[in-house]
Amino acid sequence: MEEIRGEIKRIIYRNEENGFTVLELVDGDGDEITAVGPLPLCSVGERVELSGTWTAHKTYGRQFKAEGSKTLAPATLHAVINYLGGGLIKGVGESTARAIVQTFGMDTLTVMEETPERLTEVPGIGNMRAQTIANSYAAQKDMRDIMMALQEYGVTVTQAIKLYKIYGPLCLGKIRENPYCLIADVESIGFKTADKIAAAAGIEHESSFRMHAGVVYTLQWASREGHTCLPRQKLLEVAQSLLETELLPVERAVDEMILNQELEYKLVEGTDMVFLPLFAYLEQDCAQRLLRFAQTQETLVLGLPAQIQYLEKELNIELAEQQREAVLLAMRSGVLVITGGPGTGKTTILQFIIKLADRLGMTCELCAPTGRAAKRMSEATGCEARTIHRMLEYGYNNGAGFQKNEEDPVLADFLIADEMSMVDVPLMHALLKAAARGTRLILVGDADQLPSVGPGNVLRDIIASGRVPVVRLTEIYRQSERSTIVLNAHAVNAGKGIDLSNKQDFGFEQIDDTDAVIARLIALYSGRTNRLDTRDPIKDVQILSPMKKGALGVYNLNARLQAALNPPQYGKRERQFGEITFREGDKVMQIKNDYRLSWTRRRGRETELGEGVYNGDLGTIMKIDTAEQTILVLFDDAREALYEYTMLEELELAYCISIHKSQGSEFPVVMLPLAGGPPMLMTRNLLYTAITRARRQVMIVGNQESVWRMVRNAQVRARYSALKAFLEQG
Repeated sequence: MEEIRGEIKRIIYRNEENGFTVLELVDGDGDEITAVGPLPLCSVGERVELSGTWTAHKTYGRQFKAEGSKTLAPATLHAVINYLGGGLIKGVGESTARAIVQTFGMDTLTVMEETPERLTEVPGIGNMRAQTIANSYAAQKDMRDIMMALQEYGVTVTQAIKLYKIYGPLCLGKIRENPYCLIADVESIGFKTADKIAAAAGIEHESSFRMHAGVVYTLQWASREGHTCLPRQKLLEVAQSLLETELLPVERAVDEMILNQELEYKLVEGTDMVFLPLFAYLEQDCAQRLLRFAQTQETLVLGLPAQIQYLEKELNIELAEQQREAVLLAMRSGVLVITGGPGTGKTTILQFIIKLADRLGMTCELCAPTGRAAKRMSEATGCEARTIHRMLEYGYNNGAGFQKNEEDPVLADFLIADEMSMVDVPLMHALLKAAARGTRLILVGDADQLPSVGPGNVLRDIIASGRVPVVRLTEIYRQSERSTIVLNAHAVNAGKGIDLSNKQDFGFEQIDDTDAVIARLIALYSGRTNRLDTRDPIKDVQILSPMKKGALGVYNLNARLQAALNPPQYGKRERQFGEITFREGDKVMQIKNDYRLSWTRRRGRETELGEGVYNGDLGTIMKIDTAEQTILVLFDDAREALYEYTMLEELELAYCISIHKSQGSEFPVVMLPLAGGPPMLMTRNLLYTAITRARRQVMIVGNQESVWRMVRNAQVRARYSALKAFLEQG
């Protein structure tokens, strides 16, 4: 091992996930040296001592392969300025760094470490800003030591930052005490990483502690795949593979955990099912509450059929027989499911129910799982609809959770929830808990859409149980609804051939070569052709892909579209995060619920403040502040949210999004690149979901064979859930 010293001149490349860095430093003789290795916290302007070996790269020449680093005190005032202004310390840019050094000279770092309150002596730095700078400097120093210690366990830079935020300075002690706690506490850390740390901490391969952790992780993994439980044999097989051990210790662990009530065992439709206790409780309680609502006494409404007829004349709408049945059942039933595809009149039914309720002096609350779905519901009915989270007042008054519940319920005669195919078991349980006794529940959704991202099969299980009244709408009853989009959606759902004859609202372009498909998508998206039904493609068009990987997957298409539509240019700031480059002007999407993220919305002279940004929210990067290490995103509904660099895993580029992520949303124009893909993703219900996301136009770019293959592929991935069984059991 050799050692070199020098000042870091620039960071050439850094992988934010694993900390691998390529940097250029200048040694004491003025020679420039390229160093590579795990150097996650090295920043421009620092003086460092690197330990490692010299290597000869066939392309880049002689390099120093670093295996360790140590920060040295900067040797010159210029180096101190570069170090402080390098972007690592929050609140300090180049100009602030220069002002601090002009005030304290070579004593600058001593002041910041020992007497940071003196920062107020610097012109322009007040008490609050001085505190922010001091805290950031101290945290950076503590974090550096912890990160270096965690590297031996294979913990990435992003994960280490999260661990420090969760556990603070006691980070290492906490991790060594119970490495498997990381799985629950840090989303991006799985069993393998926790297991590596556990092995280093001396936990035996077949210890009971490790077996239990592996079984729990298997069920947690299953919940992320949409299951609320697993057949016992399936659980044993998956856990055994994960733990890389014999079957017997896994069986012993599962049996012990069932006896100790760490797991729940239920016989579900003749199959031994194993649950995490939470999901067993949620599904059983959902079933009991639904059945209780279903027993709500019918309200006597005199002359209801006549009132419906009167309303038909007033609105100049004649209800179809199925729609009339749905309205009557809604007024008489404690729970009603209304399901059907596009154009079958679900919106008209809701309009009638709301107007009838109003005439009878009854109140309605409207909600949907996502902000975009709630907005669509509001526009369609003319009444305010909120997200379920907002209606149930998710917050932190008494700890994180929904503030609306049995003790403080949502008071309404009718509670109408749309896009129910997206609702998972935990959200359904929260909704049922918050519905006041006597409230009538109307659950609206398309059972043929993709199931919820979260665990459970709520809408399909309720329908299949036969314990709740269901109205299935099958007729496309209004001529105005007979667009090619609607007709093709129903044809896909029925497994029939669809019309690809290039209608105005449903275009198709036959292109087999994937590079040619991408080039055409870029031409259409950029507005270089007027083939799309919009004057503003960037605003109105959304590309949806069945897959994330591959040439026509989300990741590659986003990179190609970003390069074409928002290339790098002088003055446009950007931030690298893993494989993604975020750039000012980029279209982005929130990919997880963040209930604590603050936002502002300007309405004229007033500013509205709130919390919560949700999975699927779309926006644009307005500003990247390299000094503050933040990214400002303006969402489509005019909310502005500020993300710290450490939060960037919550964002993805969104020129193209997956069809799964489009659930609950509607876009004026949808483009679909369909030219091959894995059979498990090229499925009928995926194509059906994609087509039904378009309001004005669908444009398919690809080949007919891929389209027909999706129509013929009726494969639906099985979900293990028990709500249906619990409803049937009563």
